Amino acid sequence: MKKLSYILLFCCSSFICFSQNRNLKRANKYFERTFYTEAIPLFEKAIKEEESFDAIKNLADSYYFLNNMEKASVNYKYLLKNYKKLVLEEHYIKYANTLKAKGKLKLAYKILQRYYKKNNPEKFTKLAQEIDYLENIQAIGQRFAIENLGINTNESEFGAIQKENSIVFAAPKKEVYGKRFGWNGQHYLDLYKVPTTKIHLGDSVAISFSDKINSKLHESNIIFTKDGKTAYFTRNNFTKGKRKTDAKKITHVQLYKAELINGVWQNINSLPFNSDDFSTEHPALSPDEKTLYFASDMPGGFGSFDLYAVKINSDNSFSSPKNLGNTINTLGKEQFPFVSTTNELYFSSDGHPSFGSLDVFVSKITNTNFSKPDNVGFPINSGYDDFSFNINSETKEGFFASNRIGGKGGDDIYKLIEEKPLKIETCKQFISGLITDESTGAILNNAMVVVYDSNQREIARTNTANDARFKFKVECETTYLIKASKKGYTKNQKSITLKKIRNKDNDVSMTLKSLALLEKEKKEALALKLKSEAALKLKNKQKLLLQKENRRKEIVENEKDIEKEKDRIIVKTDEINFDYKLWYLRRDSKKAIDKVIALMKKYPDMIVEVGTHSDIRGKSRYNLELSQKRATSVRMYFLENGIEPDRISAIGYGETKPLIQCKTEEACSEEQHELNRRCEFVVKKIL
Repeated sequence: MKKLSYILLFCCSSFICFSQNRNLKRANKYFERTFYTEAIPLFEKAIKEEESFDAIKNLADSYYFLNNMEKASVNYKYLLKNYKKLVLEEHYIKYANTLKAKGKLKLAYKILQRYYKKNNPEKFTKLAQEIDYLENIQAIGQRFAIENLGINTNESEFGAIQKENSIVFAAPKKEVYGKRFGWNGQHYLDLYKVPTTKIHLGDSVAISFSDKINSKLHESNIIFTKDGKTAYFTRNNFTKGKRKTDAKKITHVQLYKAELINGVWQNINSLPFNSDDFSTEHPALSPDEKTLYFASDMPGGFGSFDLYAVKINSDNSFSSPKNLGNTINTLGKEQFPFVSTTNELYFSSDGHPSFGSLDVFVSKITNTNFSKPDNVGFPINSGYDDFSFNINSETKEGFFASNRIGGKGGDDIYKLIEEKPLKIETCKQFISGLITDESTGAILNNAMVVVYDSNQREIARTNTANDARFKFKVECETTYLIKASKKGYTKNQKSITLKKIRNKDNDVSMTLKSLALLEKEKKEALALKLKSEAALKLKNKQKLLLQKENRRKEIVENEKDIEKEKDRIIVKTDEINFDYKLWYLRRDSKKAIDKVIALMKKYPDMIVEVGTHSDIRGKSRYNLELSQKRATSVRMYFLENGIEPDRISAIGYGETKPLIQCKTEEACSEEQHELNRRCEFVVKKIL
């Protein structure tokens, strides 16, 4: 019975494990194919059974891509709290975007700043600039009035553009039947149109734009030439009734061209720079219709989607796509380009400083150059995706789409009216501060404060009030030098470069140091310096002496002919003999001396004393003079062989330093007298 229980337990465990693996495997498969609505319930089941980082991350991403920022935020927050070591930069960015969508802009940037301060100081600094920039955009105020159109439903409508007296836009198929798109569970997109006079009547007035252009897959973002005879639009890679996929079985979107012939859209062809392996989307024409702009995730770009341009040749062929460069494109997404008749490029991006997800930006086109993009601000932009912006430069009216809270469905189309142009009034800021004593912190009134511009021209000056404060009104985006001074104190100065933020108060407080205290500190510092130098000099001297002593010991130990004898160091040589009563060197003696000369040449700092001695026979004065002559004779031989005079000395000791004490001549043997008659080489210095 027990054995049967184990078998049943094993079978149940195996079934549960198999179920968990199957749910997660299916969820990941749907996720990879971007079928997020299918993936979400499977991820949630798998997580309940067995939690993992990848499952929660993919669940959070699925909600994020479906614009369910509330649930995405909850899951990203859980990741950051419980899987901190596995979380990447992209997850912090996405979590911050979910917070922006919830109106928590300051908290979003606080989380990003905390991450970058630890992991990327350069981006931390850049983020501070981004915050300042967005604050300035907010300070400009609203330029547009917006209105949610009556044609919006609880699904997605976007890409609206006016063609003659109609609005053409993209929306899910209106039929109740048909295949749904795995990404968001809605029907595939088609192009629809509605008369401008009926947009207030609701979705029911919308009709299919063209049965020739609309297919069973996606169509969106259509544009037209000025004569209305040529259209460019976005469609899934779908040719002759068949869809094409890449190696991962993903059907990308491509750009198509159609021609209006006898009232019917015909000659619908994929553009030649399309590919099965990446997407091309969102066409836009330049005012002269000689350049086609679009978005693509083709290899070689800066981010996930970049903006590109191709030239439209006179024979209707196209040049190779050219990336618009890193002034426009970022590491994020740039999509939905539109070029106004006044040569302004509008586009959506989540890589430039935004209020959340995709924001609309504008850049002025001059020849082939683009100005640094500006965020168009509120109310066009929000904490959600804001995109497919276009405007008529004459009527100042246009459209954009957004999935912000408060709409009717997923993506809604909004009508816009520009009420004031993008013109930033003169930006003013303040430079202010407090002048204090550096040592005591006491306030210093009546201190002189002078402001200079970047050309060193004085633009303002003042004396600090009783509270030691000062304040100047200055221009934004300018560099200033502020100098402070007071009698009896050192001078001080600060340089500051102001950003483009209205009414910002910049603190340039400074401290001044008492000259009397400074002089006292200088004297103390000099005394300390001299003391330190003396101590260092002594330490170095002791170190050098120790090194020399160790080297001397090493030489004595390693040189076999040098040895320490009691309190002196001598060079051992063969016996050096002189003829009776003579002092001239014999040939056999020179060989012994050559050994000492060789050592002195090996050690250039070595100093040697030649000492000659006699026995007690004969008169002591005679013996002293004879031994001196012999010592001098030996020294001369050293000099003749290249030894410097100051390195060799000669002393004749006579009978004053015998090795063997002989009280009388007869008291010592001949051998003992011979030992006393010696020539010694005493080392006075080695190094």
